[in-house]
Amino acid sequence: MSEPLSPGEDGYAYHPILVAQGVTKVYRTAALEVPALRGIDLVIEPGEFVAVMGPSGCGKTTLLNCLSGLDDIDRGRVTVEGADLHAMPDGDRTAHRAKSMGFIFQAYNLIPVLTAAENVELPLLLNGVRPNDARARAKEMLVRVGLGERDAHRPNELSGGEQQRVAIARALVNRPTIVWADEPTGNLDSQMAAAVLQLLQEVHAEGQTIVVVTHDPNIARAAWRLVRMQDGQIVDDGSAAELLGAGPSW
Repeated sequence: MSEPLSPGEDGYAYHPILVAQGVTKVYRTAALEVPALRGIDLVIEPGEFVAVMGPSGCGKTTLLNCLSGLDDIDRGRVTVEGADLHAMPDGDRTAHRAKSMGFIFQAYNLIPVLTAAENVELPLLLNGVRPNDARARAKEMLVRVGLGERDAHRPNELSGGEQQRVAIARALVNRPTIVWADEPTGNLDSQMAAAVLQLLQEVHAEGQTIVVVTHDPNIARAAWRLVRMQDGQIVDDGSAAELLGAGPSW
């Protein structure tokens, strides 16, 4: 989490975790250019749970990829903990992302030949944590997500909901500044989706900053803040409870 700077009305004032200014992304082919993001401005504060919604093709996943540094941008600026993400060389950006960010994807993206514990410990090993310490922390995190007895199982031996919980454990094990989630319940039935949502709510209650792209109104209602997108632009940004009562949730 970002460190407090100076006392404010609530006792402290904080650096924003992320500031995006004028972020523009254009996909190009030989025949045409397709604007995906049109001058996005966005600030994410420590401890927020932000849902990003909008119709298919509006730029939600592109936004997540550009703000996290997975994709390059054409114009604008993204700072994460004060560091200009897209001004970094590729290697530095990758290292910053590995240290400061966790990712949860709809397709889980687990390595099939590795056990649950081996999948979870991988970010720690990449960040130079000693193998014994990495394995111990991975097992602790699997207990945290309710899979302490499944740590030796490979992904094909786990249900979809269990695989997603392994992915969440992997995203959280390095104690990241921010967790990005792209349709984390998209491949799950309603019961498993509810369990994953409960887990996200629990880690958010402990102070974790989460930004989730979703079509699921249940996730959006659980978020504190809702960002709505349309045609590559942010058209609403405010209280999830208020905005979901004011229009379509897609």
